[in-house]
Amino acid sequence: MEKLDWLRLIRSENVGPITFRQLIDRFGTAGAALDALPELARRGGLRRAIKICAQSAAEREMAAVDGLGGRMIAQCEPGYPAPLGALTDAPPLISVLGHAHLLERPCIAVVGARNGSANGIRFTERLATELAAAGFVVASGLARGIDAAAHRGALEGGTVAVMAGGVDVVYPKENTALYEAIGARGALISEMRLGLSPQARHFPNRNRIVSGLAGAVIVIEATLRSGSLITARLAGEQGRDVLAVPGHPLDPRARGTNKLIREGAVLIEGADDVLEALGGTSAPQMRAPETPQLGPPPPSQAFDEDTVAKARNEVAGLLGPTPVGQRSSRLSPALVALILLELELAGRLQRHPGGQVSLAFD
Repeated sequence: MEKLDWLRLIRSENVGPITFRQLIDRFGTAGAALDALPELARRGGLRRAIKICAQSAAEREMAAVDGLGGRMIAQCEPGYPAPLGALTDAPPLISVLGHAHLLERPCIAVVGARNGSANGIRFTERLATELAAAGFVVASGLARGIDAAAHRGALEGGTVAVMAGGVDVVYPKENTALYEAIGARGALISEMRLGLSPQARHFPNRNRIVSGLAGAVIVIEATLRSGSLITARLAGEQGRDVLAVPGHPLDPRARGTNKLIREGAVLIEGADDVLEALGGTSAPQMRAPETPQLGPPPPSQAFDEDTVAKARNEVAGLLGPTPVGQRSSRLSPALVALILLELELAGRLQRHPGGQVSLAFD
């Protein structure tokens, strides 16, 4: 029942991974958090009832994943990938099709341009094959170009494709055969509900999972505005190693990777360079999970309504369209966290990298 409540909570309106964790920390269980949502959203300024995922909808989604031969794994369950679970914005649950045991093996992410060059595609396939032979699972995002080449190269040794939409939705359609091959020999994962077609805003969330699964991220061909650079930035914020393949300065697809190298990414020209950068000749044994268990928390600090009301006014005065740090206020962190939680559940708060927040506008 608790796992079902977890799914209901993360599928409820305005509840993302960070909010989910804060709610569990505050109320102890997902069931108690679900009961608290209406009042929290009302206090945050929502003038209608917040939409809470119905138990029947959650049951249907779980049954549908089972019907596809897949598994839904919660963050506190065995089998959830330990590196991903250690993130502050880890997905509370992931849907997995294929060989879920691959998520427990050491992983390297390989990403790059959708319009990869012929040489870039060949290099990626060879690199992925060699990394898989060294014991690594290769993760990527199933995009055309470099991503697809990474999956093809590692297919026999182990590859994981992270979907931007539902785990049952193939995108792009041209990768249907590859999707089916990964489902048969590798693993397909997503935090999104089944049947959801990916939209532009979903891809950065997908990218954080790609890097979050891995101990290192390799970028092969990327323009200066490439989504692969977003993955590299997320990897750095997550404490992952960032490696890049250099390219010709006249090729726009090399500008992003060359920039990463100038900024400190490790230059690599083959699998041996990757293994050397990671300090070994093969994949290390997976360490014991570092994922925090979402057990009952210590009692939450209580505040009287007058204190909270005054604090709401102060926090509201500090917030605007420009992201600010949560420590901008002199109020206690616990009180600020409560007010931001209320605002987020009301749909009035937007979170940004580095723990910054801003007001959300329609």
